[in-house]
Amino acid sequence: MCGIVGIVGKSNVNQALYDALTVLQHRGQDAAGIVTSHDGRLFLRKDNGLVRDVFHQRHMQRLVGHMGIGHVRYPTAGSSTSAEAQPFYVNSPYGITLAHNGNLTNVEQLAKEIYESDLRHVNTNSDSEVLLNVFAHELAQRGKLQPTEEDVFAAVTDVHNRCRGGYAVVAMITGYGIVGFRDPNAIRPIVFGQRHTDEGVEYMIASESVSLDVLGFTLIRDLAPGEAVYITEDGKLHTRQCATNPQMTPCIFEHVYLARPDSIIDGISVYKARLRMGEKLAEKILRERPEHDIDVVIPIPDTSRTSALELANHLGVKFREGFVKNRYIGRTFIMPGQAARKKSVRQKLNAIELEFRGKNVMLVDDSIVRGTTCKQIIQMAREAGAKNVYFCSAAPAVRYPNVYGIDMPSAHELIAHNRTTQDVADLIGADWLVYQDLADLIEAVGGGKIKIENFDCAVFDGKYVTGDIDETYLNKIEQARNDASKVKTQAVSAIIDLYNN
Repeated sequence: MCGIVGIVGKSNVNQALYDALTVLQHRGQDAAGIVTSHDGRLFLRKDNGLVRDVFHQRHMQRLVGHMGIGHVRYPTAGSSTSAEAQPFYVNSPYGITLAHNGNLTNVEQLAKEIYESDLRHVNTNSDSEVLLNVFAHELAQRGKLQPTEEDVFAAVTDVHNRCRGGYAVVAMITGYGIVGFRDPNAIRPIVFGQRHTDEGVEYMIASESVSLDVLGFTLIRDLAPGEAVYITEDGKLHTRQCATNPQMTPCIFEHVYLARPDSIIDGISVYKARLRMGEKLAEKILRERPEHDIDVVIPIPDTSRTSALELANHLGVKFREGFVKNRYIGRTFIMPGQAARKKSVRQKLNAIELEFRGKNVMLVDDSIVRGTTCKQIIQMAREAGAKNVYFCSAAPAVRYPNVYGIDMPSAHELIAHNRTTQDVADLIGADWLVYQDLADLIEAVGGGKIKIENFDCAVFDGKYVTGDIDETYLNKIEQARNDASKVKTQAVSAIIDLYNN
């Protein structure tokens, strides 16, 4: 899960790109980057860290130009090194920069093709650089000194034909414009909008609609599966369907955890979807234990708060904030090592004892992945004096790894993998554990005014919508993603960065 943004404006876009990235910071805290274009030259700043730490005044002053793209990253592939911060750049053809959210599932094949057939060099382990080179090669195949929108869309069509996986992309063609496109299954989100200024119309492409809202852009719509949007440097908007067999199967986990509640994805309000998740959970609890003894519902901040509130309303029990969050600690889900995650939980949350003492408490979280965090939180609730600690997840049991751009661990690190609900309850120390049913989650997310029947639910049911994922592939990513391998990789990367600096 990364955040991408692109703006074609009528004046310098550096501040607007910076502001958009701060709004998308929840999508990645590992690295940030901005590149702008002015008079045929590119101006780039990227590094590891949060947006506020990567960009200082001296950097912003150099990022001139009325067209640019930006990225916030957490490492779904490759290592956590500044060399893999985005956007990436290739000088031929035209000078192209690219930022990408997602993951290519056939990256090894593509990297081989790029070297052996396209005669291109890839300098990092990032699939985003591979994707950039595929797009650049296909655009170069048009052989035009000045590319038209037809050339750009033809190149995107060829990208879809070669690439597999989930991806949302913004790319800037120096001196010509910005293109955004979405994979043919619409797994990762991407929207575009416009705003009117005294100088004319400005356009923006981004991962989530909230970044448009904050900057005063009006949402036009989401890109359809396989669709591309091309905005020329002088502000002309073009769109085209570039996939031969597009299918609408967006990632349902965006609504569970990844997206901000004030975003609208594919016409669905994330906030409303999470309210419906809480309602469905309450219905399940009342079915299973109509005579429950829950005294209070307490959310685990922040993502689960919306679902927990609706859950309490439907159960007719008190809703209370039982944990105070230190907002200067990052999301434990995306922290690189298990030891770091364990250490961070108590730094991040502190229990309000009076809300727990002598009560039967229902804790609500958006999901349970490794189980490390919820186990410690349940222990904190007991230490604060809770009589019984119940736990419910707004999502079903996460049993399978994600391969489309969410750095979920290998299957054997997932606490629910090959375990029953009672097994998980025993491991995390809950007196009672309730998971959302998958059918209820699908109805909660897709049951609003905009009807979506099919979602990518692979982390819950193991059904990968691209149809190219087998046991061999999953074994490879398990080796790449296990914590021991990741910590080792980051240690090596830190040494390399130290040497280079």
